[in-house]
Amino acid sequence: MISIDSIAPIIISIAPVFLFLLGLIFLDSYKLVKARGVSGAILYGCAAAGASYFLNSWSQQFTGLSFVVFTRYVSPINEEVLKALFLVFLLKKKRIGFMVDAAIYGFAVGAGFAFIENLYFLSTTVAADMFLWVIRGFGTAVMHGGTTAIIAIMAKRETDQQSTDNPVVLWKGLVLAAIIHSYYNHFLFHPLFSPVSIIVVLPVALAGVFQISERATREWLGVGFDTDVQLLEMITSGNLTQTRVGIYLKTLQNKFRGEIIADMICYLQIYLELSIRAKGMLLLREAGFAPPPEEGVDIREKFRELAYLEHSIGTTGRLALHPFLRTSSRDLWQLNMLQT
Repeated sequence: MISIDSIAPIIISIAPVFLFLLGLIFLDSYKLVKARGVSGAILYGCAAAGASYFLNSWSQQFTGLSFVVFTRYVSPINEEVLKALFLVFLLKKKRIGFMVDAAIYGFAVGAGFAFIENLYFLSTTVAADMFLWVIRGFGTAVMHGGTTAIIAIMAKRETDQQSTDNPVVLWKGLVLAAIIHSYYNHFLFHPLFSPVSIIVVLPVALAGVFQISERATREWLGVGFDTDVQLLEMITSGNLTQTRVGIYLKTLQNKFRGEIIADMICYLQIYLELSIRAKGMLLLREAGFAPPPEEGVDIREKFRELAYLEHSIGTTGRLALHPFLRTSSRDLWQLNMLQT
């Protein structure tokens, strides 16, 4: 029979990290990270914790290091790399639009990892003092969420600046996360110092990230929406040849067949229509209104047509349209948002 004494350590060691995660989701004004995305991140974190058990066991046997040295310098690297692999998937699939989204996804992965890790310690530790579970719940668990959030935030910042989804962009965040993780495992100060420092510093740092991200989002919505609308009006006005788009496309007539030029114009128009629709949804959410139900069939049809036209014009055609396509990771994400 489960007693109150056995339930208390479970709650203390697990609840803080999930309450922190709920707080991050609540603070996100745009609420763009869906429940299934958070659930998927948590489940991956659980799987990563299981994988880390086997990887750490093998690594310690292979290196022959003592438990103390291994937990300070090797296991932090193993665990942070395993947690970060999910972020590679998200970046490749254009699922992260803003730094706030990155923070939530990253912390969710860390929460899942901490959940399994603490359950393991609960199952293998006999008659442990409640003090241990306080440290693991408010310190170790939150640390796991925080370090993965740091990797995600820094990776998102790099992808925005470099307009790339290359996994290499994660290396800076990985190094910093491994250093923080290693520092935590050194226990250089009183056992309460590390969890207290994590609980004090992490919320302040993430709150700053949220403010920066939301300010950048508002600026991007304002500039991007106006630019897309103006460009779409140029295409649909019937006087395309007199606009900058028409003049530019006219210079491409010697490089592309006429039907390819026509497909390029159609591709640009559909891309802009979807982009404007996505930004409109964000503007409604910012104002506190629920976006109207999307015509699912219409959206899917447009994406199918977009995919067909992209294949038709080829890589060279897309590169030729690059001056008019807003193809940063954030802009590609907004189109992906309409599909999910």
